[in-house]
Amino acid sequence: MGGKITYVFLATVLVLVFGVVAMEGVLLLLTGEPAAMGMGAVAFLLPAVGGWFLWKNTSFARRANRLAAELEAEGGLPVDDLRRTQGGRIDRDSADEVFARRKAEAEESPEDWRCWFRLAVAYHDARDTPRARKAMQRAIALHEGRTVSA
Repeated sequence: MGGKITYVFLATVLVLVFGVVAMEGVLLLLTGEPAAMGMGAVAFLLPAVGGWFLWKNTSFARRANRLAAELEAEGGLPVDDLRRTQGGRIDRDSADEVFARRKAEAEESPEDWRCWFRLAVAYHDARDTPRARKAMQRAIALHEGRTVSA
């Protein structure tokens, strides 16, 4: 729950910053100076790109959370039995062992979103965030019935 509160807080702050930048863009456009007007136009571009990025990430997180809730209701969430260091970090060898099992599971059932969800968790535990995100995107697409390219 704490992660959601933090996310909402930071997203709200980001939207407020986007608003300030957009207002500054309006003020720059109203100056009539060509250089300032160019900067004002760019000032509108930054909130637009940032807003799109925030929307995509929020949408991704919500859809992944829906899959997690569904998998939890089925009793299929992966159990966190990974060894940890004294500092609380996941032991790399332990994560690699689980990853190997999850990868084999996904290769055996490439159309099962549940396998891809668990593989995404294994990638995350192995600290491979880009691949974790791709695996979760695949799980979401399979869950939504969209075709997925290999």
